Amino acid sequence: MAPAPDGAAPLQVRPDEGFANWLAGSGGSVAISTYQAGKLMLVGWDGQQMRLLPRQFDKPMGLDAAGDRLVLATRHEVTLFANARLLAHEYLPDKPGYYDALYLPRATYHTNELNVHDLAIAGDEGLSHDFTFVPRWRPPFVSETVPEDRCHLNGLALKDGKPKYVTALGETDSVAGWRDGRATGGLLIDVESGEIVLRGLAMPHSPRWYRDRLYLLDSGAGELLQVDPERGERTVVCRLPGYLRGLTFFGDIALVGLCKIRETNIFGGMPVQERNKELLCGVAVVDLKTGRADGLFEFTSGCTEIYDVRFLPGIRKPNILNLEKPELRDAVAAPDFAYWLRPDKVIVDKT
Repeated sequence: MAPAPDGAAPLQVRPDEGFANWLAGSGGSVAISTYQAGKLMLVGWDGQQMRLLPRQFDKPMGLDAAGDRLVLATRHEVTLFANARLLAHEYLPDKPGYYDALYLPRATYHTNELNVHDLAIAGDEGLSHDFTFVPRWRPPFVSETVPEDRCHLNGLALKDGKPKYVTALGETDSVAGWRDGRATGGLLIDVESGEIVLRGLAMPHSPRWYRDRLYLLDSGAGELLQVDPERGERTVVCRLPGYLRGLTFFGDIALVGLCKIRETNIFGGMPVQERNKELLCGVAVVDLKTGRADGLFEFTSGCTEIYDVRFLPGIRKPNILNLEKPELRDAVAAPDFAYWLRPDKVIVDKT
């Protein structure tokens, strides 16, 4: 159990045996963002048991990780973190080796009220140094770039390091027009051609290109889909008891985020509610070969919705610092050495 802000329910989790066994054998850890609970959570393994590290952020949503970098979208900012691996071992002076990774904030872009959803680490066309953002593309059916949430563009899939597919909740060009047909109006769009690959989705999220295949979450239906974009066909890989958001892969496993539905005015009337008496919040381990959900990391208190999930390969005991942690001011990292601003704490990279 983790402490909660005043007035909030304490954060409690219930991982089942399948999830624990998978995590123990995975060689990595899992990062989970929840804007509803205001946390980025790192789920690791210390060789004997699971560890949960919740770190407070203001409305954390889109998340990505590559190599030693991690990027996170929050309410008004996008922050780039880097793993200061030399400093991780001695983060706790009285418990050396308690962490094997330490993500420190390195750059923050002030995006203000853009409501950033999916993001990805890729290419040279990054965030602007001069503007809140630089428009690069919009769906062909949206006539202008204005702050009106006309189609609720939310999900992004890269292919060969470039944006290739996106999801939207409606093919609409009016203020919040997507809301009226949200149970069946979702769509998948090819960025390069502007063509609509799939229609008839229930609030889709999290398209991902993995092993030369396209996957996405038909969130309101509670379904993980594999999509043939050439034929415009979909195959259900797995059905889960939750509104789905957040998708990542490792080997033959997909990690899928599940949410409960709080706001019935937006999320009400979804097919997943008709099929399940109770919805769960957590992360499911899905075998891509069999379509079975072989494990679940469930939030039983303090968290009802998550946004994104990422697997961190090779990192077993991760830590991350937000700007409120005073230890951040004591951390100094260079390419070949690092040190804490404590006596006799210079660390040299001997690799």
